Amino acid sequence: MEAPGDGRDAAFAGAGVEGPGGRGARLIHGEATTEIPVHLLFRDGPDPVSVPLRPAVVGRRQGSGELPRVPRRVVPRADARPVPVGDPDLVERSGWTLPGAVGVLGGLAGAAGGAASLWWGGLLPRITALPLPAAGLGPVQWAAVAGSGTLALFGFGGLARGRAGRAWVLTLFGRYRGTVRRTGLMWVNPLLLRRRVDVRLRHWRSEPLPAVDANGVALRVVVLVVWRVRDAARAALAVEDHQEYLRENVEAAMARVLSQFPADAPPATAGGTPIYEDAPTLRNAEAVGDALTRRLAADVAPVGIEVFSAQPTRIEYAPEVAAAMQRRRIAALDAQHRDTVLTTVVDSVEDTVTRLTTRGLVELDDYERKALVKDLTVAFYTGRKGDAS
Repeated sequence: MEAPGDGRDAAFAGAGVEGPGGRGARLIHGEATTEIPVHLLFRDGPDPVSVPLRPAVVGRRQGSGELPRVPRRVVPRADARPVPVGDPDLVERSGWTLPGAVGVLGGLAGAAGGAASLWWGGLLPRITALPLPAAGLGPVQWAAVAGSGTLALFGFGGLARGRAGRAWVLTLFGRYRGTVRRTGLMWVNPLLLRRRVDVRLRHWRSEPLPAVDANGVALRVVVLVVWRVRDAARAALAVEDHQEYLRENVEAAMARVLSQFPADAPPATAGGTPIYEDAPTLRNAEAVGDALTRRLAADVAPVGIEVFSAQPTRIEYAPEVAAAMQRRRIAALDAQHRDTVLTTVVDSVEDTVTRLTTRGLVELDDYERKALVKDLTVAFYTGRKGDAS
């Protein structure tokens, strides 16, 4: 009888691998790429033996026809709509101003200096108590008059009145120099060009605008937009007319958003359950308003406009579509009424014939029964139709 070890040695020998008695390491070669030393499976020692192993990566089999997996590359759409980007250097900042009293004092000083220069030149009546000679308008007098006049023009010409809800956008030779949101009397450099911008909270109600729903049905929509100018510099300089820009974007955003929602509920299955129970429609004013507000706010943000709400106040079918749907609705109601009347008449005729024959009041053959049913049906239906009309 062979020992158990001899049997294993024989098995190893049959497999072409040497045994443990001073012979080479025993390995089991499988289809995987990792080689497992056999002596680790039967070793009783507590200390582990570190054996270098190759990474266990499963590759494709030769001759199997299996193709290696290639990661998909996300290719950007060539027709993706570019997002409008504003000028990063055009950001609203505070403009330099002085209190209005400084301008008033400067203007008065210039006017007083000009009057004194003219009096010195003899163009104004002289006071005999003062021993100043009549020198005429010489170079010195002309210089004094010019300096005084310039001071008066700068003093009075730079006065401006700031009002609540208004802002001044200042530019010098086409370059942005700041924004003034102060109120009251102030002095601004008269060489700067001032453009007034309304920064109050405003609303705009549109005229009925054309649109289509997800099914291509023509609609007429009225939108109420609540907005204000957040950055006066961009609103005045980044676009030609920010109000017209807002109106055009309202129409574009409304056309894009409403085309994603159907006007009516989706069709139902045979059991009466909608195919998409949670699918929003244009009847859901909250969902439509949120989507329209997000779209419009993203479109007009680069020009300094902040949109708080863009809500459709009225959504109706186009006149031609409304007329066709009204005719269809009337036809459906008429067909439903006719079906109801006919069902009632048939039930009445059946009940009448059954009572007559059951109580033995009349004895009818098939021909007479058909004639009686026909006459009763005509009489009952005519009476029901007359009552309905």
